[in-house]
Amino acid sequence: MLSYGWLNAQSLLGIGVIIAVCWALSESRRQFPWRLVLGGIAAQIVLVLIFFAFPQSKALLENINGAVDALNAATLSGTQFIFGYLAGGPQPYVVENQGALFVFAFQVLPLILVISALSALLWHWNVLKWVIRGFGFVFEKTMGLGGASALAVACNLFLGMIESPIVIRGYLDKLTRSELFLLMTVGLATVAGSTMVAYALILRDTLPNAAGHVLAASIISAPAGIVLSRIMVPQQKDEALASIDYNSTLKYDGSIDAISKGTADGLMVVLNISAILIVFVALVALLNGFLGLLPDVAGAPITLERILSVIFAPLAWLIGIDWREAQTAGYVLGTKLTVTEFMAFITLGNMPVEALSERSRMILTYAICGFANIGSVGITVTGLGILIPERREEVMGMVWKALFAGFLATCLSASIVGAMPTGLF
Repeated sequence: MLSYGWLNAQSLLGIGVIIAVCWALSESRRQFPWRLVLGGIAAQIVLVLIFFAFPQSKALLENINGAVDALNAATLSGTQFIFGYLAGGPQPYVVENQGALFVFAFQVLPLILVISALSALLWHWNVLKWVIRGFGFVFEKTMGLGGASALAVACNLFLGMIESPIVIRGYLDKLTRSELFLLMTVGLATVAGSTMVAYALILRDTLPNAAGHVLAASIISAPAGIVLSRIMVPQQKDEALASIDYNSTLKYDGSIDAISKGTADGLMVVLNISAILIVFVALVALLNGFLGLLPDVAGAPITLERILSVIFAPLAWLIGIDWREAQTAGYVLGTKLTVTEFMAFITLGNMPVEALSERSRMILTYAICGFANIGSVGITVTGLGILIPERREEVMGMVWKALFAGFLATCLSASIVGAMPTGLF
């Protein structure tokens, strides 16, 4: 049964505050895009309803979760063929602690390789191209995007934040300042399909319909990124919008070439994620060691977790999380921004069931499902700097603002989900 309460109203307040903050930081506060803002929020609401409000939605979510399970099972077959019992295969000895058999490097990261190869194959077979074209057409007609930027935004729903600009490489130098900022913001507000499935796998034991929520989170954050980017860097009236063009420089020589290159690209993602997680976990442990030398506060040692919990607790409350859980949720949000969204998903997935309610876990899933973290700033500058070296200085001048907008875009999506009537999900 649907109901509405204070927590839902709390999320409504969060929507207003997020939009107001972006307006306050706008390059032209007089050009507030009212129609775009209302249309973007309406688009997010419609997308959420499509995923969760109709009788067919349950079947859709079951199919999505079933697909994730099937992909995971298939990936484990390949992983166990290479790594044997280390990847959960038949054990050569009696295992008393079954939980110790889960090794992140063997049971989550290989999934990225499979999805990356599959995505490249679907791109070569034109399946992914047609899906992206459909989304691109919708973004162009409903949100007034130029052809190249509409295509790039659609690509961001499935590809990475650097792969998407490659698709429109021939048009990057022609993008307006507003379009370039939009490209960066949406890239930071969404996640790639290859990592999306891994996130769902991490959360599947603690959040019902985890795969459906992760997919919905990435899709609805695209309109959120468009809205906030247009508020902060408005499109000028004299800047004409180019018609949409679906030609792409991303091509493969055949199916085997697509699988090979897709796997190679996935391997780079896996290696980067592994290296980043090792380094950041080590740095957090090192920082906590130094902080432990300080006097206790409120009867407990100072840690990075406690600091982030305090700083981000108000934001967690604004997006619709009960204040009693706000500090716990704040730590997850802080981890996402300062470390990586991958580490935030791991943190959320490892939290005891009693630490957060199902509603809070759901809202946080939307809030952290995006690449907006400090490490992604370097990736964005490096990637776009290679693709459009003549605009590198312009990219560097906007990248921190894009990080802020991309982070708030996922929080806007979380607020919209939190504002929906209780019982819908």
